[in-house]
Amino acid sequence: MGESMAKSIGSVPYLNSVPLTCGIEDETDFLPPSRLAKRLRAGELAAGLVSITEVLYNDLYDILDGIAVASDGPVKSVFVAYKKPLDQVETIHCDTASLSSVNLLKVTLAKRGLSPRFEPFGDYDRAAERDAVLLIGNPGLKFLRSPHEHKILDLGQAWREETGLPFVFAVWAIRSDQRPPGLGRKLLQAKRDGLAKLDEIIATHPEFDAELRAAYLREHIHFDLGDREKQGIARFVERLRTVTDEPVYEPKYIPGF
Repeated sequence: MGESMAKSIGSVPYLNSVPLTCGIEDETDFLPPSRLAKRLRAGELAAGLVSITEVLYNDLYDILDGIAVASDGPVKSVFVAYKKPLDQVETIHCDTASLSSVNLLKVTLAKRGLSPRFEPFGDYDRAAERDAVLLIGNPGLKFLRSPHEHKILDLGQAWREETGLPFVFAVWAIRSDQRPPGLGRKLLQAKRDGLAKLDEIIATHPEFDAELRAAYLREHIHFDLGDREKQGIARFVERLRTVTDEPVYEPKYIPGF
């Protein structure tokens, strides 16, 4: 593909996104989530693997059907680590890299009648010093493997227990005003190729060790966006509207062909 297509796709540099950009790495810009969302919002990218919250708060996108970064039980990489009971916690320090995770925490705590202050947090090396901290992604996985005295509230597991549904953390958002021909097909093929090569990704990817990669990519994360995942998104929309004054838009799904 030409240079213009090379700049039309954005993803994140995390282990859970590796299978979704298989074979299109050279055409993909890998950016931190906040920067990725900003470029997608500005129209500088046609598609981005972004937090579901980015799509629900901005009426700019269609969601590519069939692909998600989701959990249907413990997700392992999105959790609150806390030292004293949550109903005694006044402030939770939040990794702001994922708005979906922050909002999932908000609705999870609201269901329990809790509304602590959320403070931004980015010094991962000092996470173990905090009374309560929301960690996500690779820093979260590293925290779990390090010595700590915290209890863990896995937000994927909490959502599954409360709703009986999967939680969708990220989707391919495609700008409604762009939609380059063949882009959806390309992204669906990348997912198929990534899942076909999952053994190879688990064996060779440099992050963490093969045992963790296997458990994470086979058991904790799944990559489908089907009826149950859409039901989970619909439930999240309902819950989000109870904790925010901002408009929350209905998701619009488009096929990849």
